[in-house]
Amino acid sequence: MDYEAVIGLEIHVQIKTRTKMFTAAPYEYGAAPNTLIDPVVLGLPGTLPVLNHEAIEKCAKLGLMLGCEIAEVCKWDRKNYFYPDSPKNYQLTQNDQPLCLGGEVEIELADAARNAAGEHRWVKLNRIHLEEDPGKLTHESFDTLIDFNRAGVPLAEIVTEPDMSSSAEAVAFLNALRNLIIYAGISDCDMEKGQLRCDANVSLRPKGSKELGTRTEMKNLNSISNVKAAIEYEIERQTDVLESGDLVVQETRRWDVDQGISFSLRSKEEAHDYRYFPDPDLMPVEMDRARVDALKAELPERPFDKQRRFEKEFNLPYTVTTVLCPNRELSEFFETALETHNSPKLVANYVANDLLRELSAGSDHGSQNLKVSECKLTPAHIGTLAKIIDEGVISKQIAKEVFTEMFATGEMPDAIVEKKGLKQSNDSGEIEALCREAIANNEKAVNQYKDGNEKAINALKGPVMKATKGKANPAMLDQLLKKLIDEG
Repeated sequence: MDYEAVIGLEIHVQIKTRTKMFTAAPYEYGAAPNTLIDPVVLGLPGTLPVLNHEAIEKCAKLGLMLGCEIAEVCKWDRKNYFYPDSPKNYQLTQNDQPLCLGGEVEIELADAARNAAGEHRWVKLNRIHLEEDPGKLTHESFDTLIDFNRAGVPLAEIVTEPDMSSSAEAVAFLNALRNLIIYAGISDCDMEKGQLRCDANVSLRPKGSKELGTRTEMKNLNSISNVKAAIEYEIERQTDVLESGDLVVQETRRWDVDQGISFSLRSKEEAHDYRYFPDPDLMPVEMDRARVDALKAELPERPFDKQRRFEKEFNLPYTVTTVLCPNRELSEFFETALETHNSPKLVANYVANDLLRELSAGSDHGSQNLKVSECKLTPAHIGTLAKIIDEGVISKQIAKEVFTEMFATGEMPDAIVEKKGLKQSNDSGEIEALCREAIANNEKAVNQYKDGNEKAINALKGPVMKATKGKANPAMLDQLLKKLIDEG
């Protein structure tokens, strides 16, 4: 029998705020263990929670970015369970009245073979609700260490509908979602720091069936590659179970990265197992509609919308827009550079290729690249460089040298050109003499050009460029060589 997979994801996103969800205790990644705590975090008797309004607004903004309906009223519930990382023995969350309802995320299934845009579709969301993060457990050989620094940090839990059918769709969804969240300034989504974590729900059903099969949940997948591998493994495992005549058991499973397998953690709890009830210490939150409208007005352009605009407005190819647009800082750098000189394709090429190359090579942060805001270049540097190229002041070959120096020093490109005497030579007499010499010394290339091989003329350009140290005007050089050959 042929089976098809049905996949839904639950994504926990750490909202970027100075303080925790229900207390003024601060949070900072990497702080010494158990130093960012207070009586509220530890659930000591007599303590009361106080709402973090910034977290509520940022979650609402996330919902608006994803096309959700923002509830007029949301409330807080206690999700009761005993686990060492939860000092109160319950988690404050939103059960039946979440902040954000519905919504969808546009994804792209890229055509890697053609390096071109692939199919676009929208993955439906069920809800987004706010809750507090538990602490962190570190399991040693015979001990478990608990760090409550993370306990109480605001989390947005994004729950999709069972609306995906492959690991490729899940990966595309996570990449698109991560870009949207970073664009809106909700979170940095650094999975290595636990700022974005994912649970994957996977089930199989006979192909063509509308009924959902028994699902399993893969917990706390901390990288997109792990999500992909875990889903593919689970599809294969459930297929083997069903084809052997057994039934898939509803359970929570843990992914072992080192072995590339999953194993059972526990049977899956249902909602009633958590004994949800409204929190008696927190009033429901009424969302001011004028404030919601104001948050909506602050939303940035979505990455795929920007990509379509760049392709239409600036006539940029997909290979360039797919580099620029997922990175809000990079795309805004590009558009600001155009204010200095409106040459979209030339500016985009320097931003998407040369700038990113130097950011990667110039990083002193180990494996992480420098950010655009951390380098010495401004949009005006790129715009000015494009301007002096278009005006014929320097050639593109000389521009490579200028770019490297201005990235290293922060000096403006026109000042570098003036200081180093790099202006392009337009002396037709000097260039013509060098062209005649190149023609006389390379009869083979001349004959190949005469026989219709247009590229053969490049062999004649090289000696002239070398003699002028790259300063010969390429257009003039090309014109003179062709004229002299044609004249015999």
